[in-house]
Amino acid sequence: MSTDRRRHVLTAVPACTALLATFSLTGCGLLESGPEIPDRATLSRASSVDEAGGMEALVEAARQEGRLNAVAMSATWANYSDIIAGFEKRYGIDVSVENPDGTSQDAIRAVQEDRAEGKAVDVVEVGVAQAQSAADEALFARYRIERDQDVPSGRRDPGSAWYANYGGYISIGCAVQYMRICPDTFEDLLKPEYKGKVALSGDPTKSNSALSGVFAAALSDGGSFDDITPGVEFFAKLTDQGNYIPVKPTTESIKNGKTPIVINWDFKNSTSWRALLHTNAQWAVAIPDDGVFAGYYATAINRRAAHPAAARLWQEYLFSDEAQNLRLKGFARPVLMKPMQKAGTLDVIAAGWLPRLPHDQPVVPSSAQMAKASKVVGDGWGRATDRTP
Repeated sequence: MSTDRRRHVLTAVPACTALLATFSLTGCGLLESGPEIPDRATLSRASSVDEAGGMEALVEAARQEGRLNAVAMSATWANYSDIIAGFEKRYGIDVSVENPDGTSQDAIRAVQEDRAEGKAVDVVEVGVAQAQSAADEALFARYRIERDQDVPSGRRDPGSAWYANYGGYISIGCAVQYMRICPDTFEDLLKPEYKGKVALSGDPTKSNSALSGVFAAALSDGGSFDDITPGVEFFAKLTDQGNYIPVKPTTESIKNGKTPIVINWDFKNSTSWRALLHTNAQWAVAIPDDGVFAGYYATAINRRAAHPAAARLWQEYLFSDEAQNLRLKGFARPVLMKPMQKAGTLDVIAAGWLPRLPHDQPVVPSSAQMAKASKVVGDGWGRATDRTP
């Protein structure tokens, strides 16, 4: 195997006179009243913490709701296990995640569903292209987080319908015990020794991570952020050579050698499978220098959220220093990494665990470019990879 460096709330009630207490404790001027909690309709329209009555009111309203409905947020994905636990512990709100291993498309479909009272999805995380498409359909609430200006302009919706929260780089993971030499680049993947060995993280017509894998392949073979076609053609070549296998990889399929080479985000390849396999020395990760592709995942609030206060509080929590550092512990790159570095609030130890990059961070494709790429792949993927007789 190559040793390349790329691997690797009580209200205080002061005493008032009995007479005053008989009529109105607040009239004595000594009682500190709690926050005024907005009604549900107001909370559902709130486009900022101020419109929700302030942070204290938002927190209390969310606690009264007591629940948050999420979808497609796997515990092993970008450290959602610790992030959900942190939110529940801090605010005493139960988080329920349906279809945890679902795709971005599954999440959007869940938002579109007309559900019984209390059952509607509150929050989602999807790829940027899917987030922009859903925002264009007015599926999301417009809510401006307190740290809005800390998020780079290209990684947030101008109307605050969605925000990128974290990202990563497409990488090649390899089960060393099954491979004599692990691939470092997309070009390597075309070699005959990898026949029947190369898997993508899912169906790129449904999965943002898989779509990003195709995008990275495009960059390795003459494509650009405006042209993903070479990526589709690359997988057509892989298919013709028998190297590409249309199987979604799992921990089990890696363990048994069915999918020994996996194209996926570096945070998924680096932490989830390595940790689950308990074989750090036998799972190698490389960010291919011929297809360096970075991407972000966006968080958003369902316009018809069952728990509008909890949904807005969740959004604020995700952009707190605490949650952003928890992303780092899952090998994901938090969107607020640079301002946190400047403020001295970044977990530098966890940041040091990130896989090394072949060169400086590239420009991330825009939501429009991702949407265009998604259409191209949707139109051509079947023809490129279906070799059914």
